Amino acid sequence: MRAPAPSTSFTLNALFQFRCVLAVLLLAIPTVLAQGLPELGEPSQSAFTPVQERLLGQSIMREARRDPTYYDDAEVTDYVSRVGNRLASRGSDTRQEFEFFMMRDPQINAFALPGGFIGVHTGLVMAAQSESEMAGVIAHEISHVTQRHIARMINNQQSSQWLEIAALAIAILAARSNSQVGEAVGAIGSGLAVQQQLNFSRDFEREADRMGLQLLEKAGFDPQGMSMFFERLQRATRVYEGGAPAYLRTHPVTFERIADMQNRSQEMRYRQVPDHIDFHLVRAKMKAEFDAPRETVAYYRDSLAEKRYLSEGGARYGLTAALLRARDVPGAWKEFFALRALVKGNPMVETLGCRIRLAGGDPDAFKCFRDALQYFPGHRALVYEYAEALIQSRQAEAALKVVESRLTGSSDDHRLYLLQARANAQLNRRLATYRAQAEAYARMGTLTAAIEQLQFGLKAGDGDYYQMSSAEARLRELRVRDAEERKASQRKK
Repeated sequence: MRAPAPSTSFTLNALFQFRCVLAVLLLAIPTVLAQGLPELGEPSQSAFTPVQERLLGQSIMREARRDPTYYDDAEVTDYVSRVGNRLASRGSDTRQEFEFFMMRDPQINAFALPGGFIGVHTGLVMAAQSESEMAGVIAHEISHVTQRHIARMINNQQSSQWLEIAALAIAILAARSNSQVGEAVGAIGSGLAVQQQLNFSRDFEREADRMGLQLLEKAGFDPQGMSMFFERLQRATRVYEGGAPAYLRTHPVTFERIADMQNRSQEMRYRQVPDHIDFHLVRAKMKAEFDAPRETVAYYRDSLAEKRYLSEGGARYGLTAALLRARDVPGAWKEFFALRALVKGNPMVETLGCRIRLAGGDPDAFKCFRDALQYFPGHRALVYEYAEALIQSRQAEAALKVVESRLTGSSDDHRLYLLQARANAQLNRRLATYRAQAEAYARMGTLTAAIEQLQFGLKAGDGDYYQMSSAEARLRELRVRDAEERKASQRKK
């Protein structure tokens, strides 16, 4: 069997990783790395600091969010973030901020970026056979961040010329997401230096194994999940003539490492850890969304008939979601009741029920969203989809109430501001529309676009004195922030 050709999303992901890392690296690493060896000075002055790491990570994330493969599904992202934050909270460095995000890519992979940003491919979640297996990979990536492996790699190369250092840093960062990009960029620098750095990175991998196992145990997962997942990936290499799965290429896993993980996990206290139902619901949701609807319906019907599933609840959710996507609303409604009897009081299930009502033109669909929000006020998907439904039905004022009630507790959510902008546009409130769009851009890290939107809003002239004064004050604030960031970038050149 030949290895499958790279998918379109895989190629786009590769291009974005190379482009964004190359564009921002020399702006975010210390000035001495961009100016060459003679200006190094004292080691303490040339260290790649946590602040600089975070700035580099934020710069990369601005590009990542624009990429077509960035998977901004609220339910999937929130679930993976809950698992990630549960693990990260058990670490020794509780001051480190983390953000977990998804990439729509069938490759089995995950990667750590500087500053606490952890990317997870949808293919990894689909390939994991238990929540502890998935958590093991995330714990491994968290450990790359907490142990500051990227910073240590850069700091250890300060005796090299700056071009080699930049090439090595780009190669390691890009390889976190895509091994092909890492190999291509690595060719820029010295072949010997790249090989030495990759050998050093294998030490980092072993350190991340050890730290990740500790996080798994402290967070209440099965520590054997990590070694089980890696061992299964190793066995899967037999069907790949063109090479190992992506995660094994970007994170070389040797039999010695697997044996070390197994030995360490066996020394830990054994516990049987059941999967949270959301693990199975998320996997089923992605399969129903990504695969052909009719084929997915047949797959889940067969799985349920033959009792061939990891979770009956997950299988029934997948069948219901696939029927809805196939536009079989009566069939989806019928299966939903069987699902709801099996999985009670779950926000993902209740949200799916509201989607079915809405798709079928049920007059109680809006009531369904309102009732669900009473029980699950923190479930983002309910807020987004309810507001979207209200906007689609020309109920902009009601949509604004839903969005603005949520903004009081989630003022950093750019998607809420985008919904607010659309509702205001429907009401022909131009200043309010531009202001909301500006706030969305500001939270996405694109200050230039945010400033431009506020300027358009002030020229619209339809706001009252207080609205205009508030917008002008916000414009001044964003201009100061933008100038400070530009000045900081110039200092790093």
